Amino acid sequence: MKKALVFVFSAALATSAFAQGNNDNELNKGNGHGQVKNEAGQAASNGNLVYHSGGKVIRNAHVVMIFWGSFPSGYTTAMQNFRNQFGTTGEYNTITQYTGIDDATGTTGAIALSNLAGSSSLDYFDTSTPPVNCTDAVVQAEVKKVIAAQGTTDYSAIYEVFIPSGSYSSDGSSTSCGGPNLAYCAYHFNYTDGAGKHVKYSIEPWAGCSGCQAFGNTSLDQEHFVCHETREAVTDALGNAWFDRRGNEADDKCAWTPAPFIGTGGFGYQYEWSNANGGCIKTR
Repeated sequence: MKKALVFVFSAALATSAFAQGNNDNELNKGNGHGQVKNEAGQAASNGNLVYHSGGKVIRNAHVVMIFWGSFPSGYTTAMQNFRNQFGTTGEYNTITQYTGIDDATGTTGAIALSNLAGSSSLDYFDTSTPPVNCTDAVVQAEVKKVIAAQGTTDYSAIYEVFIPSGSYSSDGSSTSCGGPNLAYCAYHFNYTDGAGKHVKYSIEPWAGCSGCQAFGNTSLDQEHFVCHETREAVTDALGNAWFDRRGNEADDKCAWTPAPFIGTGGFGYQYEWSNANGGCIKTR
């Protein structure tokens, strides 16, 4: 989704599920910046995805994980283990049917299977306590802080910021689990840095409420949001590449229905839209 949010799982949240993103550089496509929707706000099929000329993708993607705060034992390792294998699975292969202009290199071609870990040494553990309310500006500031500390920027990466149960994400008046106006579960977005290049990122709030739970297991629930946001950031890096006539990105079209599933490696995933199949598929 545009400011790609994964929306939540409750019928009562259907209207708020379509909150708009707040960045003028994003297309107004009907969803917030890449939010994962709730079940009530899930996308109808609305036909195949359409490539919009000049739209940017990430052809050979990496994922840098930023763990901000304190997490239960085993959680961060579970997220890293999921990421380390995801880019070469059948679940990720579902998006190699899509082509576009790579945002980092300017080359045109199909999205490729990838070692998403890249240099896993770029993963960052920030032991400071995040604010209770993590606005989009706060998330961007954390990504910038990590990049400055590392002294390098990976423009083929999605910087995925994980926050613990004591904090929540907010996008305008809408919030994730733990906030006063639950409307989404996660999102992806981007900003332009001082070099004039695009830094892609996502916010992965703690999936601690029923509206953002498919498995009743925090790690599995979070993995399935990482699956959603990573594939959307790859296929629609700047919100101007692959989406349908209603503005739904690839994973929006299959969010929550069919039900998320346990797949390769015993990790949590969701179905993906396939233009080749004209519907939602598990693997390819």
